Amino acid sequence: MPSKEPPRRRVPGPARSRNAAGGQGRPRSSARPDPRRPGRPAARKRRGGSSRSIRLGSPRPRLRLISLCLTLVMIAFVVRLLQVQAVDAGTYAAKADKNRYLEYAIAAERGEITDRSGIALATSVDAHDITADPKMFTPKESKSPDAPQQAAALLAPILGQDEKDLVKKLSTPKSRYTVLARRQTPQVWKQIKDLKAVFADKAAADKAKGGPGADVLAGVLQEPTTKRVYPNGDLAAGILGFVNAEGKGGGGLEAQLNKELQGEDGKIRYAQAGGRPVPTAGSTEIPAVAGTDVELTIDRDIQWAAQRAIADQVKKSKADRGYVVVQNTKTGEVLAMANAPGYDPNDLAQSNSAALGNAALQDVYEPGSTSKVMSMAAVLEEGAATPGTHVTVPNRLQRGDRLFRDDIDHPTWYLTLNGVLAKSSNIGTILATGQLGKTQAEANKVLYSYLRKFGIGSTTGLDYPGESPGIIAKPQDWSTSQQYTIPFGQGLSLNAMQAASVYQTIANGGVRIEPTLVRGTKDGDGGYTASETPKRTRVVSEKTAKTLAKMLESVVDDEQGTGAKAHIPGYRVAGKTGTANRVDPVRGVYKGYTASFAGFAPADDPQITVYCAIQNPTKGSYFGGQICGPIYKEVMEFALKTLQTPPSGSDPARLPVSFKPGE
Repeated sequence: MPSKEPPRRRVPGPARSRNAAGGQGRPRSSARPDPRRPGRPAARKRRGGSSRSIRLGSPRPRLRLISLCLTLVMIAFVVRLLQVQAVDAGTYAAKADKNRYLEYAIAAERGEITDRSGIALATSVDAHDITADPKMFTPKESKSPDAPQQAAALLAPILGQDEKDLVKKLSTPKSRYTVLARRQTPQVWKQIKDLKAVFADKAAADKAKGGPGADVLAGVLQEPTTKRVYPNGDLAAGILGFVNAEGKGGGGLEAQLNKELQGEDGKIRYAQAGGRPVPTAGSTEIPAVAGTDVELTIDRDIQWAAQRAIADQVKKSKADRGYVVVQNTKTGEVLAMANAPGYDPNDLAQSNSAALGNAALQDVYEPGSTSKVMSMAAVLEEGAATPGTHVTVPNRLQRGDRLFRDDIDHPTWYLTLNGVLAKSSNIGTILATGQLGKTQAEANKVLYSYLRKFGIGSTTGLDYPGESPGIIAKPQDWSTSQQYTIPFGQGLSLNAMQAASVYQTIANGGVRIEPTLVRGTKDGDGGYTASETPKRTRVVSEKTAKTLAKMLESVVDDEQGTGAKAHIPGYRVAGKTGTANRVDPVRGVYKGYTASFAGFAPADDPQITVYCAIQNPTKGSYFGGQICGPIYKEVMEFALKTLQTPPSGSDPARLPVSFKPGE
């Protein structure tokens, strides 16, 4: 039986590994781990010889902070993206479009102005507004340091503009649009286009060789528009007016009817790159609406005859100016309204600024003896006298503090009322109109009422820009001299159209018709609209008007009449001469004369009224019968033939002009 040995006691010591010599397994030990083994931190010696273990902090807080920051950044990006693409998308798109898209107006074609036969007096032709994109003249875009200067030097002689002004227009890079010249002819744009092509080819060749490819004209563009032209030059310029640089009426009917004539502009918008349209980007267009055509009452041929006659006489007499008005007696239509000197609306730069208006409507002056027909109308209508009433006319007549005389010294004249008008006696007119009331004050009121009914002191009804209504004071304000000068045409003022209207009233049986210049309008579809019927006003009875017509024949037909130079063979002519002291418009004192002649024909069946006046003739005669009578005859004769008016079928009435004392 084996013997039992006592158990061995374990001696404390380092554990031994089993794989170690003399044993199995790894030894267990409390010694520090091997520093070469990962995950086992080695003890670090601290100064002083001691050492201790260091534990690293957890990375999770750092990761959370970084994640939070990244989240905030992403949120900021998302918010900004939403703002750009959703909230402010329109604003940013508009800014982009502003640089990419160009927009300009399409000028509406201005309506034509024609005479009564449809002959063009004012029309429009194709033209170009020369524009530029200043940004394309910057060094960056043009690849040239002095593109504005080079372009201005090339364009100035073509456009006829100052080179410095063009440089200034091209040197505003913040702007994408500037107008270099308006309403240039197609020939001008062709010159510029050819020049642009040359520079574009040079730029392309330079770029192909590795150069910058500078093109100083790439930013020069054009916009189609129209230009106003007047085919007949200065014919009827005073009536038509002109169109200013902005394409709007600057005077005359062009200004008065601007709204109807100009139409409505359209608009076009297109994408561009390098100054050239981008076809694939599309475009939007609102078409323009053409203006309304206007047909005037003017007859071009009669207007030409009137304008030639007055221009020749103004030149011959070395006068300041003159006017001729031709009116249809039965309708009030103005067939001609001529001024001299005139101007050419095609070339305003060379025109005299003093001639740019319509003097026949804007000048006011004292009419002189042509005004006596209104005084005689009042006397006849009121029954104060008849054509055969005897009027003894002395050489001088004392009234108030003044001594009145006729235009010539003469012995005592024994005239009928008809003779007073035929010989144009101032003294005889004063004596006749004095019979209009029991007192001079009453006579003044009666005469004033007739002057107003004839249209003195009121505009004619044409509504023409700048038209003057004339001047006439109320009778209670007439001075001592005015009480006696107004009856024979001094002390009141009117314009040429008003003077013509007075004779139209007599010729039309005593009914005044407001004059008209516009016969009708035609819209874009060809629809014609006639003008409204003008206002008619009974001024004197038909009997009085016919009597006056016979009396006015004596002025032209009788040997003692002052208007013999207005006689037209084959036609009975009624007319009246006028010679008035003229007020100098600058100094405001009487200086020189106003010569005039007014009348109508045929006197037995009036069709046409003609009025002529010449201001301040300084060479030759200054009497109305001598220098305006021939103009009246020339224009009236031409108008009668143009309108194919048949000759008179009877002889003049030949009322008595004088009487023998004691009869």
